[in-house]
Amino acid sequence: MACFDARANIEHLKQKQDAGASFFVTQLFFDNACFYRFRESAERAGVTAPITCGVMPLMSKAQVQRMVFMCGASLPAALVKLVAKYADAPDDLHRAGIEYASAQLVDLKAHGARGLHVYTMNQPDIARANVAALKAAR
Repeated sequence: MACFDARANIEHLKQKQDAGASFFVTQLFFDNACFYRFRESAERAGVTAPITCGVMPLMSKAQVQRMVFMCGASLPAALVKLVAKYADAPDDLHRAGIEYASAQLVDLKAHGARGLHVYTMNQPDIARANVAALKAAR
């Protein structure tokens, strides 16, 4: 069950660490700034366990709507514009979604993310593209 109270969410994270959790994986997110605020709050609360970032490339307009409804992920303006631009071009939206996620991953790595988890939905082209982007950013 999702927790929409940011303060309670951090308290729960700390409780889980105190109970023995040695690492965490976030749900998917599309806005790295949200993760950075979350990480800072967790660190202020004494969470020292690594937090792995969960990133899911968007593949279709329907998928985005489902993900936002199911887990409450917010969509940054840049992503909303991508969906609108390629709404009638599924192949282009697929490519743009992978590129967006790759840029997210590169930014997260550059800002000290301690782990990256990509929800690829069993699509190897996504994994290959993300790995290539990370290697190119070295």
